[in-house]
Amino acid sequence: QVQLVESGGGVVQPGGSLRLTCAASGSVFEVATINWYRRVSGKERELVAAITGGGVTNYADFVKGRFTISRDNAVKMVYLQMNSLKPEDTATYYCNLKFGRDYWGQGTRVTVSS
Repeated sequence: QVQLVESGGGVVQPGGSLRLTCAASGSVFEVATINWYRRVSGKERELVAAITGGGVTNYADFVKGRFTISRDNAVKMVYLQMNSLKPEDTATYYCNLKFGRDYWGQGTRVTVSS
């Protein structure tokens, strides 16, 4: 059984930083690709970053150079370090694991505002 729990969201000023954490359970974590998605109000959910079980990363163009995804398989955690945040990064961020089906966390809200 896979469960994902996000944390670390909050309110931050433009230019600030936040680190999101996805805590996972389940035996497939170490081999699974973990994705961070976000949903801006009124829009479709979009992929932000992904990391394979072996640590290969991929980023959406709109976060390249600002966000970093990483994982610690020993504690089944995935992190999203977000720097140089912009108001348009305001969204609910979701952790996702694909293994036969999609697994989602409940999301964590990020608000970038002065």
